[in-house]
Amino acid sequence: MEKVISTIDDVIRQIKNGSTIIVGGFGLCGIPEKLILSLREHGAKDLTIVSNNCGVDDWGLGLLLENRQIKKMMASYVGENKLFEQQFLSGELEVELIPQGTLAERLRAGGAGIPAFYTATGIGTEVAKGKEHKEFNGKTYVMEEGIVGDYAFIKAWKADPFGNLVFRKTARNFNPVAATAGKVTIAEVEELVGLGELDPDDIHTPGVYVQKVFVGKQYEKRIEKITTASK
Repeated sequence: MEKVISTIDDVIRQIKNGSTIIVGGFGLCGIPEKLILSLREHGAKDLTIVSNNCGVDDWGLGLLLENRQIKKMMASYVGENKLFEQQFLSGELEVELIPQGTLAERLRAGGAGIPAFYTATGIGTEVAKGKEHKEFNGKTYVMEEGIVGDYAFIKAWKADPFGNLVFRKTARNFNPVAATAGKVTIAEVEELVGLGELDPDDIHTPGVYVQKVFVGKQYEKRIEKITTASK
């Protein structure tokens, strides 16, 4: 199977309205910039997006909000987008807030074929309302379902033609678990190396989880807020 593609547009055009897409990244760190931009150009609507947050108003997943492409957002943090707030309060956007560790575990479970698991996180809060509760050894837990997406968009530092991936420092974040939880996982990378050039001990995501690899250029790698000390 040929995984390396020269353009992502043909793959993105296959995404249908109403699809569920898992997107790696944390804030703006390690986000799949090129995939998001291509999806914005494609214009698929009524999407469910699963990601730690929704970018900012003018970058990352915030671009899909701006284009009115997101119907539901499943995230841990939503505090960087004025447009997100407006769409939520107007009833235009459905939001499911998920504790960050629970989100990571729901993705890991989905990728491992585990339909559900129990956690103590969220007990007694809005997070647990309407969900199954069960007691283990005298302690109450809530059941959370694994998440599987139609697609997963991830960003890696290096890849080989088999789709084995290496992430760089904090850009690793949600990307590895996101990669396992997509029915079709598309990895955009900064560098493509030859077969055998990646030390097996350095590989973070095995190629079995990756269907497509795209080499991007000229990444912006924006930072949400920059604070510098005055002289």
